[in-house]
Amino acid sequence: MFGYLTAERGHLTPEEDARYRAAYCGLCRSLRGRWGTLSGFTLNYDQCFLILLLQSLYEADETNGEDPCIAHPRKARVWWQSRYTDYAADMNIALSFLKMQDDWEDDGSLGALAASGIMKGAYRKIAEKYPRQCEAMERSIRELHRIERAKTEDPDAAAETFAGMMAEVFVYQEDRWSGSLRGLGAALGRFLYIMDACMDLDRDAARDRYNPFRRYYGAQGNAKRFRDILQMLLGECLFYFDRLPLVTDAGILKNILCFGLWDQFEKKYDSVKDNSYGIESV
Repeated sequence: MFGYLTAERGHLTPEEDARYRAAYCGLCRSLRGRWGTLSGFTLNYDQCFLILLLQSLYEADETNGEDPCIAHPRKARVWWQSRYTDYAADMNIALSFLKMQDDWEDDGSLGALAASGIMKGAYRKIAEKYPRQCEAMERSIRELHRIERAKTEDPDAAAETFAGMMAEVFVYQEDRWSGSLRGLGAALGRFLYIMDACMDLDRDAARDRYNPFRRYYGAQGNAKRFRDILQMLLGECLFYFDRLPLVTDAGILKNILCFGLWDQFEKKYDSVKDNSYGIESV
């Protein structure tokens, strides 16, 4: 993913914050245990959202503990895991592998090529176990390449492609909740793609890279323009989120959707003068 699915920890209770951090440590343990020490470098908080979502929905058995680790050898860290921790670890490796391949094809990054080579065997095993999810990922990457080469200005085309991939990643198993999970995954995929385009606009324009909002580069009113689009997309995310009977970690998940998702946007766009607001944001 993109690194936006993080909690605003100042809005969490101490208990929620501890639970959130322990889910992250559990994911780290699962990554390193399943795919080796180097897989820990793909770790990020994005997949914690998926773990908490599926765990809150299905309430699987959890294992937990408190141990030092390679990243924190001097102080023990509390962790918890469930079957969804392992699932999220596998999805994280698959997404990271395909991103590395994409970076190699787009930028000729030798580091990305080397990293994808290391993860290739792991990806093959994951694709055998989760063909539906990995086929959706591969299909999405191919379509995104086509859209980028065509320099399609319609942001909906690329966002919808990414939505299709996220929809399948969010569905662990086919059951009564599959429709709502697909809906949430797709809505969140659209939001994340558009958010990333907004955040990368300046850098993409400077590097002459594809961005569906390229025509707005340097324009006045981008903060309000982009916020309005993102608020509309977030509304769809919350619609599907509210259809799921979530209890255990609902507060953390709602925090991520309502606060954490906006953190980087607000740091970038609310710190600049934007005439569309008529004031200087602070």
